[in-house]
Amino acid sequence: MPSRELPYPLFDADNHLYETKEALTKFLPEPYKGVIEYVDVRGRTKIAVRGQISDYIPNPTFDVVARPGAMEDYFRNGNPDGKSKREIFGEPMRSIPAFREPAPRLELMDELGIQRTLMFPTLASLIEERMRDDPELIHVVVHSLNRWLHETWSFNYKDRIFTTPVISLPIVEKAIEELEWCLERGAKTVLIRPAPVPGFRGPRSFALPEFDPFWKRVQEEGVLVGMHSSDSGYSRYANDWEGHGAEMLPFKTNAFRMLNEWRPVTDAVGSMACHGLLSRFPELKIAVIENGSSWVEPLLNNLADVHKKAPEAFTEDPVEAVKRNVHVSPFWEEDMAALADLIGVEKVLFGSDYPHPEGLADPVTYVDALDKDRLSEADQAKIMGGNLARLLSV
Repeated sequence: MPSRELPYPLFDADNHLYETKEALTKFLPEPYKGVIEYVDVRGRTKIAVRGQISDYIPNPTFDVVARPGAMEDYFRNGNPDGKSKREIFGEPMRSIPAFREPAPRLELMDELGIQRTLMFPTLASLIEERMRDDPELIHVVVHSLNRWLHETWSFNYKDRIFTTPVISLPIVEKAIEELEWCLERGAKTVLIRPAPVPGFRGPRSFALPEFDPFWKRVQEEGVLVGMHSSDSGYSRYANDWEGHGAEMLPFKTNAFRMLNEWRPVTDAVGSMACHGLLSRFPELKIAVIENGSSWVEPLLNNLADVHKKAPEAFTEDPVEAVKRNVHVSPFWEEDMAALADLIGVEKVLFGSDYPHPEGLADPVTYVDALDKDRLSEADQAKIMGGNLARLLSV
């Protein structure tokens, strides 16, 4: 039984599955076998991409994982004792079938009191950045992963679990093909990395007009675009300050990276406004997931200032464009009533990040963080599921 009953259904915008070892390899075409490998390094299994071992995910098999919500106290009270991430995570657990398969996950959702959820992959976030010099390879590996996601989870499991296939945009025609393939198999939402798009001519924004054929199809089909926290490649910029070339290591303390943690999503949404994507496609539905909301007000203030000084650079008020198109899933420890005042309560989405350690062990407790004096029960119902149900027409 759930920890409590709520008077409205919960639609969680941020749940995760843990991939098996075959997720990135099972459907790779023969010429690409070996691009992704699991290798033994001093008794521990690591993932290697084109022969390069990655520590981005410390345990890429997910046989053993951190407990859901292991970092709740860290986010509630900080880290006054300066504990390491390993100390904060505490004792790990063996992965359970509900983290790997939809049927047992549905049973777990019933236990947790979650009616519906978006289901994001976990390991997928390392793909694009580690193949950024080979756009064709990115498309091959992304499609291989999507085939596994569809076979294992489906993109719509009993109208309750909506797994998000990945779309990468280096070659626009291939991105459209991937989108069509996913839609034909029932996808209601897709995952796009908040980062510049790799390409033969170098990286550039996905909001530039060259990508309009893709966005046109997204708008026509009413697809919800999830922009989830990922490896957006910004470690390259931090590395210039730190004097080394290490990859992004999200589970190792790096104060300078933390200082700029929300720069990728700020730039992604800022580009949508400044490069005119939201104005060319005013019916796009964008959901920013697991990026918190601390970046929203500073970005809107900056956009307002730029618009004031250079209105000729825009076809409409960029602040209003962002408020119209972009939905935000704030972290539970943030002021959600203030966010609702800023962008409208209809644009705020509940997301628990379950079962990741950064999320909530009991997703229903997200409601405890809602300011009951400033948010009516009707507004709470919108945040906890109504808004997302409307976006997906379920």
